[in-house]
Amino acid sequence: MQSTIHSNSSRRSFLKRTTTAIATVVTLNPIGLIAQGPPKSGQTEEEISPLEDLMREHGVLGRVLLIYDEIVSRLKQGKEYPPDVLAGAAGIVRRFIEGYHEKLEEDYLFPRFERAGKLVGLVRTLFEQHQAGREATARIASLAMPSTVSNPEAKKTLEACISGFIRMYRPHKAREDTVLFPAFHSIISSKELDSLGDTFEDKERQLFGENGFEKIVEDVAALEKRIGILDLAQFTPKVS
Repeated sequence: MQSTIHSNSSRRSFLKRTTTAIATVVTLNPIGLIAQGPPKSGQTEEEISPLEDLMREHGVLGRVLLIYDEIVSRLKQGKEYPPDVLAGAAGIVRRFIEGYHEKLEEDYLFPRFERAGKLVGLVRTLFEQHQAGREATARIASLAMPSTVSNPEAKKTLEACISGFIRMYRPHKAREDTVLFPAFHSIISSKELDSLGDTFEDKERQLFGENGFEKIVEDVAALEKRIGILDLAQFTPKVS
């Protein structure tokens, strides 16, 4: 069993095999399952939804925004920051968020909402923000160099670009998580949603290899460590 699991590390494939195994146990030994008690409220054996994948990817974006926050803070205080960390963060945004995550939304979610005539205004705004974000990322990447700090004009431009990116993407991803993604269930069948999840997983594997999401998270953590914000405890407010 262990070798079977390791032969295919796809999250969705693993969960499908787990669900099948559980179904077999229930069939062969229902008394044993009953002895363990019923599942707790809210617990299911369903595979990971593609919408959950998208929301988890928003978590990656949120952590990049924290790196951007730290860099903006240092720019405002006239402190130095590692330009390679900024370049690395912008690179993750370009490759993973813009080149993969947003493309999934633009190719598979937005057109369905437009065809269904639902949330069309929101979808158009989200799409326009994707374009604006790509322009900002290109500008940020071009300014992610040591010479920027000693150039007042370039420094001011960089600070404005990063601040604008942060200001746009926090409400952007929040609106998708709380409005767009929940509404997606009303315009797509369960079977089609499941198929879409497989499509997402295939594309992730093609672009980033096996365990692509996990690798991206490790890359983000390495950048957080470099700039000194990896320790989650430091964000806990000191309440007297």
